[in-house]
Amino acid sequence: MFRGTHFLNLDAKGRLAIPASQRALLAEYCDSRLIVTADPQRCLIVYPEPHFEAVEKKLNEKPAMNAAVRALTRVIIGYATSATLDAQGRILISPAQREFAGLTKEVALVGVGNRYELWDEKVWQKTLREAEEIGLEALAADPNMADFSL
Repeated sequence: MFRGTHFLNLDAKGRLAIPASQRALLAEYCDSRLIVTADPQRCLIVYPEPHFEAVEKKLNEKPAMNAAVRALTRVIIGYATSATLDAQGRILISPAQREFAGLTKEVALVGVGNRYELWDEKVWQKTLREAEEIGLEALAADPNMADFSL
């Protein structure tokens, strides 16, 4: 559903203009209602509201006394804020979210299937270089990739 990388700028108030090519898709899919939250990898995740609700439900079904579940819940649900596209197609990224992800003015909005990831552009470029260094042999050895082919 969501794919591609868009290099964008946050304005002085922390607003992000969603690319026009994505606005119609979001309007149709989720009435432009989004949830912005933190990802443990220090980026932000921008979910269409229905997808976030499914993630939230799954987390809430996990044992609340499990330390890993509590830690992940604190990050995913604790940083979650609702966002609706304004008339100019922008959403506000809160100061706490910008600080968590280390966002500066230049950002990368990356479509990764049912959501977007929002990265500081320099961190995104570094993340891509690290992914390239993993190499295809290491990916092929990962049991989660055993049945995947291009």
